[in-house]
Amino acid sequence: MGTRVRRVELTDAANELVAELTAGHGPVMFHQSGGCCDGSAPMCYPRGEFRVGGTDVLLGHVAGDTPFWMSAGQYAYWRHTHLTVDVVPGRGSGFSLEAPEGVRFLLRSRLLNDEEWERVEAEPPLPTGAETTG
Repeated sequence: MGTRVRRVELTDAANELVAELTAGHGPVMFHQSGGCCDGSAPMCYPRGEFRVGGTDVLLGHVAGDTPFWMSAGQYAYWRHTHLTVDVVPGRGSGFSLEAPEGVRFLLRSRLLNDEEWERVEAEPPLPTGAETTG
């Protein structure tokens, strides 16, 4: 079948910021919850300091091996989209690692095109926290 449809990626600016955060904090991860604390913004945490829930969905990896997780509830709304993580000036209200830098991560989205959607429908389900965290 080949590779999965890429569901999430970073802009160059976001990639650079992830590299800086990784240099200062070690490996990181993203989680998109849709809850409080800037819920529409992806949160970046040191890997291992945020516990992924059993129903969270692993959309893919960005910046090499940085996992990008999304809560099941958010995924139900966003499953038809391709997400791009960007960086904008300003401080978010969450606990994300970039907050002290005076910037925040932001999601930009577009609908998957017909070809991408057909491929997604034919792929096995995305991994969940229950399958990967034990």
